[in-house]
Amino acid sequence: MIYLDNSATTLIKPKQVVSAVNESLLRLSANPGRSGHQASIKCALEIEKTREHIAKHFGLSLPQNVIFTQNCTAALNMAIFGYLNKGDHVIVTENEHNSVLRPLEKLKKEGIVDYDVAFQSCPIGTRLEDIKPLVKKNTAMIICNHISNVNGATASVQEIGNFCKEKQILFLLDCAQSCGHELINMTSCHIDLLAFAGHKGFYAPLAIGCLLIETKKSPKPFVYGGTGTNSLELFQPPSLPERLESGTLSTPLIIGLNAGLNFVEEHFDEIRYKLDDLSTYLNFELSKLDFSLYTQPENSNGVLAFNIKDIDSAQVASILNEKYGICVRGGFHCAPLKHRALGTLNQGAVRVSLSYFNTFSDVQKLIYALKNLKNKVFKIK
Repeated sequence: MIYLDNSATTLIKPKQVVSAVNESLLRLSANPGRSGHQASIKCALEIEKTREHIAKHFGLSLPQNVIFTQNCTAALNMAIFGYLNKGDHVIVTENEHNSVLRPLEKLKKEGIVDYDVAFQSCPIGTRLEDIKPLVKKNTAMIICNHISNVNGATASVQEIGNFCKEKQILFLLDCAQSCGHELINMTSCHIDLLAFAGHKGFYAPLAIGCLLIETKKSPKPFVYGGTGTNSLELFQPPSLPERLESGTLSTPLIIGLNAGLNFVEEHFDEIRYKLDDLSTYLNFELSKLDFSLYTQPENSNGVLAFNIKDIDSAQVASILNEKYGICVRGGFHCAPLKHRALGTLNQGAVRVSLSYFNTFSDVQKLIYALKNLKNKVFKIK
C-alpha cells in the first residue's frame, strides 16, 4: 500500500511517538491534576511540559494559554463560539474548512453574527488585498486558513496579522495543514488565536488538537464541567487553561503530541526540503498528463489537487485504491467554498497529500498508475 492521504492524517508515526504513547499507557494513566497523590501529579507535570514546549514552538507568551482539544475542529469551534458576540462581523477566506464555515453559518442563521468571504485574487493564496475591502466597522474577527487542505494555497500570514493588529481585529489562524513544516510565530505575526491538529504535521496520535490564545480577551467556555479547581463553586473558573479544559485530559495523546513535536523539531529542515522536492516533482509530472491541475508550482507544501477530464474524483480515487493500492482522497474535502472557487462543484478533486515518510518511489508509482488509468481505464488520449 502507498499512503498519500496525509492531509487527513499521517498514517506512519515516528517510533518515538509510538514509544511515548505506549510508555504513558503503562506508567502515566492516572487522572492528571485531579488528585494529590504522586501518580496524578506526575501526569500533570508531563502535560505542563508539553504546554511549555508547544508555547515555545509557536512563540506563545503564556504556556497556560495552550488549550488541549479533541482535534482542530474543536479548537476552531472553541475560538469562534468563545470570542464572537451578537452584532459581530467576520471575514473568512475561500479556503476555509467546514469546521469554520458551519459554526459561522449556525451563528448567522441565529442572527448573532454575519460574515463575508474573501476570494483569492492571487493564485498562490490569500493576500491582504483580498480581505481589506470586506472590513466593516463591526468586524471582530478575521479567520484565515494558512494552507488549503484542497490544493495547498498559502495565505500571507504576516501581512494579514499586521493589519489585524493595526485595526484591533482578532486574527484566528487555522494551521491544520501547516504545522510541522512551516515556522509560525504568534507574537511576530500578531496571531491572536491559532488552532492545529496534532495528528497531521506533528505525527501525533488521532484525536488531539490545540487552541493557542495570545489575546488578553477572556473567552466564553465551550464546555462546562469539572476542572479539578474551585470544585465547590458552580461557575466555570476564570483562569486558563481550566476555563476551557473541563473533564479528563488524555495524557497518552498529549505525551504523544510532545514526542511528535520533538521529532519535527529534530528533522524540521529535512521535512521541509523533502516535501518541497516531492511536491515539485509530482506537480511537474502531473503537468505533462493533460489533467486539470489546481495546485500552483510555488505551493510546494505537500498538498496537490487535480482532475482527469470530467471524471468524478471519487471514482479516480477508488480505482487508484483498488487496482494500484494507492491511497488518495477524492471528493470535496469539507471545503465547499474552495470548490466553488475552483469550479469543481460537480466532481470534487483528487487530492494527493505527502508526508516526510513518503518517497520518490511512491510518487513515481502514482505517476505510473495515473498514466495507465488515463490511457486504459478512461481511454483518454
